[in-house]
Amino acid sequence: MEKHTEQELIRLFETWSGENVESTQLLPPSGSYREYLRIKGSRCSAIGAYNPDKKENRAFIEFTKHFRTLNLNIPELYSENTDENIYLIEDLGDITLFSFINQHRDGKNYTNRIVDAYKAVIEQLPKFQIKAGKNLDYSVCYPRSKFDKQSMMWDLNYFKYYFLKLARIPFDEQALEEDFQTFTDYLLQTETDYFLYRDFQSRNVMLKDGAPYFIDYQGGRRGALHYDLASLLYDAKADMPDSVRKMLLGYYIVTVSKYTRIEPEKFKQYFYGYVLIRIMQAMGSYGFRGFYEKKEHFLQSIPYALNNLSSILSRVQFPIKIPALLDALENVIQSRRLKSISADLKPLTVTINSFSYKRGIPIDVSGHGGGFVFDCRSIHNPGRYEKYANLTGKDTEVIKFLDAETDIKLYLKNVFNLVDQSVDKYLKRKFSNLMVSFGCTGGHHRSVYCAEALAKHLKSKFDIKIVLRHLELEMKQ
Repeated sequence: MEKHTEQELIRLFETWSGENVESTQLLPPSGSYREYLRIKGSRCSAIGAYNPDKKENRAFIEFTKHFRTLNLNIPELYSENTDENIYLIEDLGDITLFSFINQHRDGKNYTNRIVDAYKAVIEQLPKFQIKAGKNLDYSVCYPRSKFDKQSMMWDLNYFKYYFLKLARIPFDEQALEEDFQTFTDYLLQTETDYFLYRDFQSRNVMLKDGAPYFIDYQGGRRGALHYDLASLLYDAKADMPDSVRKMLLGYYIVTVSKYTRIEPEKFKQYFYGYVLIRIMQAMGSYGFRGFYEKKEHFLQSIPYALNNLSSILSRVQFPIKIPALLDALENVIQSRRLKSISADLKPLTVTINSFSYKRGIPIDVSGHGGGFVFDCRSIHNPGRYEKYANLTGKDTEVIKFLDAETDIKLYLKNVFNLVDQSVDKYLKRKFSNLMVSFGCTGGHHRSVYCAEALAKHLKSKFDIKIVLRHLELEMKQ
């Protein structure tokens, strides 16, 4: 986040709260280009958001105001500065439905606590789709007011160009285009006059005091009931068992029937068509972010998407002829390249951060929680001396100072023993993520030195992926 934007968010917070800012914390990036900053005063906390897309901001702000009049579980909008493309919203904490799943699941199985959480989410969904959708001003929707044929074709071509082509999947382009037309005409035989949340998945559901709250609905528009449920139940990395999906599909049908009349069997027939287009939209995103932008954690979702795709194609017969599309999807499932990408992904990613305690402890971007936070402030601080003030823990002069003037080697020996034990166990239990963070006063010297040292140590000892981030140094780039 640029310094100017951070300063404007701080100014907005102080004007709203009447308090001085005591700490700020840049939140991990998501699949969008929006940036979020947690801001804390002595009593108040808020999430500051920056998004250069004015139309998307308008959609979020207007939707929020409308949803709040209906007492839906969304963050309160505290303040906004549309000239600077920023706004303040309620801080709902750090527990997403996704992190809750990973904390409470039993291997591949969903526990009753997870199922109950999903039921609570499903009970709220029709309130957005039907209750909130009735008097919503759809003119503020962005980029389009309805999930119509044009919107569907955008998603399907996103899949074609950013997934099929970048993954080198063979397909007949003309025949595939004709099948896209047939497929979208089929989907549009359903009623499409409801509010479609668009990205209704586990990372966009927060759990606060045990209740679900909903975020990131700025892409909402008119559409069919089926799409958001498909997004929720076929959320790739949530890796929901099919038996749970089937049960929750039935639970949704019973729940939504309290708001509007639907035919269960007809609903199920079209539901799997919307599952398919949602999977393809998500795979387009994985291709763009993973293959094109080289962000590997998006590629980690591909094996889950392939399993979902295989499950649908093996047991669902669509009442339309779309042979080119089905052939392309079978080629995706059978692709040796995609299978090799999955195999090449390291079994464990260890994210190592250095940070400043002035900005708060980093949040685990993987959503799994846990890990270690080590306080380096007991180590003698080279930053107190003028000749080191503008240097970092990566510079030779600072390294020499810490090696000679402190007991940092003993400190790191203890750190290495603790982290090694966890890495060894995580590999044996096939866990995918571990985060280790080192904090000091300014986030420039001691924490940077320790993070670099741990990264070097782990690389020499384990076959794992290391992600090394110096959060305070990144802020100054």
